[in-house]
Amino acid sequence: MLNLSVLLEESALKFKDKTAYTFMDTSLSFVQVNALANQVANGLVSKGIKPGDKVALSCFNLPYFPIIYNGILKVGAVVVPLSVLLKEDEIQYHLENSNAKAYFCFLGNNDLPMASMGYAGFNKAKPCAHFFTIMPKPETPSAIDGTETFGSLINGQSPIFDTVETKANDTAVIVYTSGTTGKPKGAELTHSNLLQNTILCADLFSASPADKMLIVLPLFHIFAMTVQMNVSLYRGVTAVLLPRFDAKTVLDLCEQHKITFFAGVPTMYWGLNSYLDINKTDLKSIKENLRMCVSGGASLPVAVLEKFESHFDVAILEGYGMSEGSPVVSFNQLEVGRKPGSIGTPVWGVKIKIIDEEGNEVTTGEKGQLVYKGHNVMKSYYNNPDASKKAIRNGWLHSGDIAVKDEDGFFFIVDRTKDMIIRGGLNVYPREVEEVMMKHEAVSMVAVIGVPDEKMGEEIKAYVVLNEGVNASQEELTSWTKDHIAAYKYPRYIEITNTLPMSATGKILKKELRKL
Repeated sequence: MLNLSVLLEESALKFKDKTAYTFMDTSLSFVQVNALANQVANGLVSKGIKPGDKVALSCFNLPYFPIIYNGILKVGAVVVPLSVLLKEDEIQYHLENSNAKAYFCFLGNNDLPMASMGYAGFNKAKPCAHFFTIMPKPETPSAIDGTETFGSLINGQSPIFDTVETKANDTAVIVYTSGTTGKPKGAELTHSNLLQNTILCADLFSASPADKMLIVLPLFHIFAMTVQMNVSLYRGVTAVLLPRFDAKTVLDLCEQHKITFFAGVPTMYWGLNSYLDINKTDLKSIKENLRMCVSGGASLPVAVLEKFESHFDVAILEGYGMSEGSPVVSFNQLEVGRKPGSIGTPVWGVKIKIIDEEGNEVTTGEKGQLVYKGHNVMKSYYNNPDASKKAIRNGWLHSGDIAVKDEDGFFFIVDRTKDMIIRGGLNVYPREVEEVMMKHEAVSMVAVIGVPDEKMGEEIKAYVVLNEGVNASQEELTSWTKDHIAAYKYPRYIEITNTLPMSATGKILKKELRKL
């Protein structure tokens, strides 16, 4: 049997009453989490859910998420985690596209009425038969008329369940891509994909029961799901849950709980830097405990990395992954060494190469598309054979990312293929321009995109957020950038803004900037 829920079951046996999850004043042990997951599994069976059925889940970073996630797996069913930011029509699409039979949805709040939108989408989705509202307190009646609650589902159910045997190549989770090109696609990740990625991540981080992990990355995203939730379950790590990133709260929790491991996306590290720039904070206690920070999800500007490391005296280890890769593909591995700005070297069992448009491997130092193969490659895109064949060719997953390998075998992401700007026939990679602009003392954050231009085909535009209390004109930034980069690469248009649009995972949404 190779069911991913074995991670929780084994930890319940080994670590018993050790705290698995902490959220505000609530703490649950590994035994308690496993018993609740068993109740979920028994509840689902009572509703007719069978092995292979799809069950969707929309929930903040709350103990409910790992409990329901593992309860679904125990039945042999497939977890379909959905972004908490999805609206009614988007929810309908995901439920129908995945053929979900049931849907767990957290109540939400006034600003984000998740269950109201979720139930509306559910009512439009023909194959979905069961809707469960997750109330903040499980004993509370549903706030959505006509719906059952998570609490009523598990009420009276046995805390013992005989986990369904699944095969290594059975689908465990369907993770939907962000849909930057067309409709979101569901990446089918197997029990083997996720189990092996979890094990190698635990080894990369030297994770142990002595660790305490802060999880602020959304659990519905593959980054937090594997790198944090599943790793913490596997190694008996206590995880502190935070539903939404707030720099002060992150620092307070790190100090209060003696956090040893933190994972974030670049905008989180930028947010912590920005907070410390204007708020005097004693970091002594945090620095005494924090032993490792990991960045992923997007390229981390070197300027942000260096500033954070100067604050906390701890290295940020950058890696590379994607939903289709379960997710980790490469990492700055301690035994190999680290290069700031690099995504490191391939992780155990994974091969990477850089190819040109004809599919031929390029030489060291030459740019091309990053492709990879190994135990982490998804089974397919669910019910989308054409997209699957385009993505996976001869076992190699085509990432769509432009990268380069140096003479030491370290890989560097240059940009996304779709983000590349072609100006007057010349390729311009936005990340290169962003890295240069981030070195200007007034620049806090920047996003570079291509805009239509009659003469050049595309022209370069930069959206810039300035540091607090610092002024800089568009002309000054243009002139400065021009002095530090090739003439065809500097932005002809610069717009100074207070914020940049971001996804639920903290990625800058360049597609939203293009709409402007």
